[in-house]
Amino acid sequence: MNKIAIPAEIIENKIYLIRGKKVMLDKHLAELYGVTPKRLNEQVRRNPRRFPDDFIFQLTAAEFANLRSHFATSSWGGRRYLPYAFTEQGIAMLSSVLNSERAIDVNVAIMRTFVKLRELMITHQDLARKIEQLEEKFKKHDENFVVVFQTIRKLLETPQEPKKKKLPIGFHVR
Repeated sequence: MNKIAIPAEIIENKIYLIRGKKVMLDKHLAELYGVTPKRLNEQVRRNPRRFPDDFIFQLTAAEFANLRSHFATSSWGGRRYLPYAFTEQGIAMLSSVLNSERAIDVNVAIMRTFVKLRELMITHQDLARKIEQLEEKFKKHDENFVVVFQTIRKLLETPQEPKKKKLPIGFHVR
């Protein structure tokens, strides 16, 4: 069986937060699946019941302009239409309309990346909450810890360079 290995970092770099949802654009999905964006969108149009509005949406001109402004160089080419954004559920549905071994392998890699990102978000939220709880606990139990936290913060600040005494330029005779 011929499995396609796509590094998670490549997929992560193609996931955007648009309208409060994590999405991937049709162009990037087409690249990963090894098809043209035209073919990918053609399959979506042929199967409209599989792609409700919460699975796929078309970017507005403002959203697309904002997204393009984040790239140093434009590799978007001359598109005749605004790109489509696929949510995680829309991406999962793509494997049912792009019927190939590559589509299945790519979908598995993308789904694993979405799960990994979701787990990282939960871990970071839990960690931030635990730090806040510890800080509150130490503040209540002992004022000395407040001083310790303040001292640690001061140590972590970047020290400012001492001001140098300005010497006159040139030769001076005494």
